[in-house]
Amino acid sequence: MVTLGTLLGACGEKKDKNSTAGLQEKIPVLAMQDSTTYQFGEIKEGEIVEHAFKFKNGGQFPLIINNVTASCGCTIPEWPREPIAPNEEAAIMVRFNSKGKPGPQVKTITVYANTEPAYSELRLQGIVAAAPDTLSD
Repeated sequence: MVTLGTLLGACGEKKDKNSTAGLQEKIPVLAMQDSTTYQFGEIKEGEIVEHAFKFKNGGQFPLIINNVTASCGCTIPEWPREPIAPNEEAAIMVRFNSKGKPGPQVKTITVYANTEPAYSELRLQGIVAAAPDTLSD
């Protein structure tokens, strides 16, 4: 009896693991259409860089973006607030204001969603040429 109970218990555990694995394959997927890094080249200090990171929900359940943060206050992300259906495309728009940011720049944008892993990273990279000093005459 004890052996039979152990075997039945083990079968039940195996079934639960398989059903969990099936769900794991269906979770939303933030599938980028292009690179996760946007190289904006060289710009003059004070210019604003805008880029749309296009993606598709490659999963079988709706993709929900909970939050998007940037590594610096000079970088502002905008993202879809509504769920993105399976196979639907959308974009995360990012604006970088280079005012007061001369030199090489790498800005990281972190996307938090109902995906596995729970976050993804995007990057803006480039060089900001310093503005000429306007105080010297």
